Amino acid sequence: MAGGTALLAARPAYAADYDPTTPGPQSRTADHHYDRVVHDAARQRDIPVQIRHSARRMGMPVILFSHGLGGSRHGSEYLERWWTARGYVTVFLQHPGSDDAVWRNTPPGERMAALRAAATPAQLYQRMRDVVAVLDALALWQAADTPRPLTATMDLGRIGLAGHSFGALTTQAVAGQRVPPIFPGAWPEPRIKAALILSPSSPAFAAAADAFGAVSIPWMLMTGTHDNSFLGQKTDRLAVYPALPPGQKYELVLDQAEHAAFGDAALPGDRLPRNPNHHRAIESLSAAFWDSTIGRSPAATAWLDSDLARDVLGPADRWQRK
Repeated sequence: MAGGTALLAARPAYAADYDPTTPGPQSRTADHHYDRVVHDAARQRDIPVQIRHSARRMGMPVILFSHGLGGSRHGSEYLERWWTARGYVTVFLQHPGSDDAVWRNTPPGERMAALRAAATPAQLYQRMRDVVAVLDALALWQAADTPRPLTATMDLGRIGLAGHSFGALTTQAVAGQRVPPIFPGAWPEPRIKAALILSPSSPAFAAAADAFGAVSIPWMLMTGTHDNSFLGQKTDRLAVYPALPPGQKYELVLDQAEHAAFGDAALPGDRLPRNPNHHRAIESLSAAFWDSTIGRSPAATAWLDSDLARDVLGPADRWQRK
């Protein structure tokens, strides 16, 4: 594949100044944070959320993020900072029952068993319903015009959902994967307009083509050549992309990237050194994806579809689209 110089001639004129590798102008404004708790009365369940935005513009798109097993709403801060600086309202969820409380007060020798015990279909379903409850809460807050200035900044017609690991499973199930009847509800959730899936997995209950063949919204998948489950479970992360129908579907496979490459810090059991360019690639491609989909930027779409995305990747990283 030719390099970026050879591809410049194919770049549409309106994409000439598009650059997802740098923060947006919003990065020069003060951050606004909201730590809130969404109460789902139907389940008597409290869902902590961390909300952040940099600007006070009207109608910014919204990105929800679902953490991995044993994580929290405070994880993946590098993505929260980047997306906020690019002009998005970020809403990072914390899922009780599969968050850091599972292991934090557990003796070290028992932590892995506690995490495995929390990685259940029942917990996945609770996570799916958490996403719906938070979406409902955002709509109620906007209708009540509280808290200010959050309500004016959100465009709830342009919402994306992202997640890593167990959060990736959550995102898949909410955003278009066919789910079994044990997960009752109106799936996929129609308010989600695009999905970013970090460390995807093909389900055990169905063939990949059956599980993902009806996905109708844009999906971007990201994984690594060494992206194994830290629980030791076998999962095929590369089976998802081939099963997706064409139409704004993307896949990035980072060379020598382990499971923790998509988070802030290394995990116990990591064996490979962290590549600093991995986060740059994740930030840049995810920003272009959001800009193209919920940001509705033709320039971002042109950038993604012109192969200029390869300019931010390492020589052995794999990138494809359909």
